[in-house]
Amino acid sequence: MSKPIAKPPVKSPKGANQLRIIGGLWRGRKLAFPDVDGLRPTGDRIRETLFNWLAPDIQGAHCLDLFAGSGALGLEALSRGAAASVLIERDQRAAAQLKSNLALLNAEGGKVLQMDALAYLHNLPTAGQTMRFDVVFIDPPFQLNLWQQVIDQLAQHSCLNEGAAIYIESGLQDQYLPPPDWELHRDKTAGNLRYRLFYYHPETRA
Repeated sequence: MSKPIAKPPVKSPKGANQLRIIGGLWRGRKLAFPDVDGLRPTGDRIRETLFNWLAPDIQGAHCLDLFAGSGALGLEALSRGAAASVLIERDQRAAAQLKSNLALLNAEGGKVLQMDALAYLHNLPTAGQTMRFDVVFIDPPFQLNLWQQVIDQLAQHSCLNEGAAIYIESGLQDQYLPPPDWELHRDKTAGNLRYRLFYYHPETRA
């Protein structure tokens, strides 16, 4: 009786756990990121669309990437001319890799904080003393369903400059209610994803 032929080990697809910067100063650079549950880099096509939307706003902007993960959004912003990008990442390995990638790129405007995004927002200084941002990226692990909590915390603290852009990525069925002074600018879907861009206009508050 012949022995069964052993199957070769399954290899990870080429390029897995690699992020490619798609525009700006570091266009084409590939950066590593670790295997972490819930870490899901924003795809190239969506990123290209998003940063086309943000083209008038990104130069010199101060950005906040609340669930940085691979750094797809925060690093892309720096590559395209943002003055600063604060990357919040709870996972130790992912945060360490982000710091390594910032050093590799010599990205002086980038700062990584290893902490929970909600804890970061909760501990922001009071109005008039807090750091203010021009662009905020909200792309949490979908299974945690954190959109509303993050939105509520952002609305509670005065950390957005007038006219700030807020990007939110979610699943098609995920629900959240933005505050009345967040004006919807763009709303698109791709596969099972929905991605939207809001602008903060405090004069519109009811």
